[in-house]
Amino acid sequence: MDHDAPRPSMALRRLVNGYQVTQALHVAAVLGLADLLADGPRTSDELAVVTTSHPETLYRLLRALAGVGVFREDDERRFALTDLGACLRSDAPEPIGGWAVFVGESYHWQAWNALLHSVQTGENAFRHVHGIDSWTFRSRHPELSASFDRAMTDLSRQLSAAILAAYDFSRFGQLVDVGGGNGAFLAAVLAKHPEMRGVLFDQPHVVSGAGPVLTAAGVANRCEVVGGSFFDAIPTGGDAYILKAILHDWEDAPCLQILQTCRRAMADGTALLVVERELGQPNQDPDAKFSDLNMLVGPMGRERTPAEYAALFTAAGFRFVGFTPSAVGTGVFEGIAV
Repeated sequence: MDHDAPRPSMALRRLVNGYQVTQALHVAAVLGLADLLADGPRTSDELAVVTTSHPETLYRLLRALAGVGVFREDDERRFALTDLGACLRSDAPEPIGGWAVFVGESYHWQAWNALLHSVQTGENAFRHVHGIDSWTFRSRHPELSASFDRAMTDLSRQLSAAILAAYDFSRFGQLVDVGGGNGAFLAAVLAKHPEMRGVLFDQPHVVSGAGPVLTAAGVANRCEVVGGSFFDAIPTGGDAYILKAILHDWEDAPCLQILQTCRRAMADGTALLVVERELGQPNQDPDAKFSDLNMLVGPMGRERTPAEYAALFTAAGFRFVGFTPSAVGTGVFEGIAV
């Protein structure tokens, strides 16, 4: 018996109370506390002035997060960043702050509160609570859409380095990023491969924000930006087409429709690259399995096994080649148009 391990009841209680840490991190991210501590320790009173917060209450938040290793408190109520806390900084190499803001939004929590409804009925929790799907909801609330976009950009920055280290894109002359958002991932690929050209494709209101991202990466002159819907038609002429964090947002029928749209645009032998989580074996990979629940609650999608992706690929006119894992649990499912 491991005498250092918590009692089972204590360990389970910590899991049950995990929402408290989530919301505390959300508040810290909204207030920008990590950026304010970037240059060194500050007292809770100093941080309260800058963030227009109640001094004693802010101290209670900071000390709670110090208790789980996000900050470090000294004897004078000064707080410093730890390695964990530094990931909340807006300029962190692997930023988490945008995700912390998004998952603490009340509309997102309200959907998770209906998980029981989804489990008992198989229906989408978000639509049950809000009456519309998550994409339409955010399109009607620009401030929430901006928060979501920041979270996705942060995750893309975190993922890009891992995928680029795991998968060799150098054999492709032109890469089409389908549903590529504001271009953060495609920009990283093009920056690493200066001989490559890219096409960024997403809804018009999404790609309208791509200019600064592509310019900052120095790749705007090698990237065409196209607006549209991947349920209708996508640009032709690519050597490879990539779908990053797209298919897990959808159940099988719309996934098949997206893949068939891609297939119509692709010549025989063109590569299809689907960047998603691998669901993992039983009793393993909790991140992937809870992401699967998040897909159920939010967009009404799912994470999948390689066999499930292979079946979708085959049904849409692709030969499944295999899966290339990365260091962060997400990898590249590859197919070839046949």
